[in-house]
Amino acid sequence: MFEAVLTICALSGAPCREALLPGFEAEACGAALPQGARCVLLGPALEVSEIAPGVFVHRGQVAEADAQNAGDIANLGFVLGQRSVAVIDSGGSAQVGEALWRAIRAQTDLPVSHVILTHVHPDHVLGATVFDGALVVGRAGLARALADRGASYLQSAARLMGAAGLGTALPEVTAEVADSRVIDLGGRRLLLRAWPLAHSGTDLTVLDEASGTFFAGDLVFDRHIPALDGSLTGWQAVQAELATLEVSRLVPGHGGPVLDWPEGGFAQAEYLRVLAEETRAAIDAGERIGAAAGHVAAGQAPLWQLFDAFNRRNVTAAFSELEWD
Repeated sequence: MFEAVLTICALSGAPCREALLPGFEAEACGAALPQGARCVLLGPALEVSEIAPGVFVHRGQVAEADAQNAGDIANLGFVLGQRSVAVIDSGGSAQVGEALWRAIRAQTDLPVSHVILTHVHPDHVLGATVFDGALVVGRAGLARALADRGASYLQSAARLMGAAGLGTALPEVTAEVADSRVIDLGGRRLLLRAWPLAHSGTDLTVLDEASGTFFAGDLVFDRHIPALDGSLTGWQAVQAELATLEVSRLVPGHGGPVLDWPEGGFAQAEYLRVLAEETRAAIDAGERIGAAAGHVAAGQAPLWQLFDAFNRRNVTAAFSELEWD
């Protein structure tokens, strides 16, 4: 399989990278290409696992975004129907989105009709522009959240990833889900559900009805410490409801990439419980937020990767929320 690529560079003329032009894949070169593009053998694809018939998942690195991983730090998925394909989260850069495109093309020639974004965070959304022509679906409020945060996300991507982040842009959300929605891929239905304020204000989950596979986005973390960007008490309430779901398997936003359920959520539930209880105790003791951030939930450190990068932020967010309870 061959593809078209185009060299893109920073405004200064360096650095540069080869960027995929989706839609020009062919068994051999020869098709007319846009000016400046060239035909090459199909480039590297993301490694994916078929966790159920027609359901594929890529496990992102448990790490922070940098030039080496190009923002490949979140779990991504796609589901094959008889008529089209749905992508579930798109990665943290255009480069990751391109590699995901190649992974899909290794499985099927069907068009990608939907890109479903489980929430606003950049490691899940910044590869979406690669899937030109697909409907970009998110929870109600996602477009506004991207407008508010997008400039900061792109600046961070440029700073952290350098050339690996070139070509990365914000997606345009073309459909929002206020409550629930069904997507039919042809003989295969995906059930989308919007959640109240929890991990973030834009959480959306996807259930593949045929296989019972549930894509939780960042409502569920595994190995990677949970990251709070919404409401701690809201997240605890949502987690309690998630625990009642009867699903065959669950794909978390990080870690896994496949968890038994509800057992796979026990560690997160315990972290959120400890975070809430110890934060409340610090507030009751009259501590300042900075002092609390230095010790709350410290006993959980051996259980989670990236603890030092996220726990203080979590305590700060929890303290700000709970001091007004």
